[in-house]
Amino acid sequence: MHLDVHVKPGSRKGPLVDDSGDVLVVYVRERAVDGAANEGVVRAVADHFGVAPRRVTIVRGHTSRRKRLEVGD
Repeated sequence: MHLDVHVKPGSRKGPLVDDSGDVLVVYVRERAVDGAANEGVVRAVADHFGVAPRRVTIVRGHTSRRKRLEVGD
């Protein structure tokens, strides 16, 4: 399954996944420094869907707030 995600790094709400709109909004506490926010996104999305973090891959948008993720079974 492919997901379009908007990331809010450095958020006090995080980790939280808001799936109420067209695009998932992922709030993470980690800052966007040295890939820390990306790791937080992977963990938050994995927890949200109940899969292992190794099943979540960032396909596109490694340096952007808009990302495309692939979630495997």
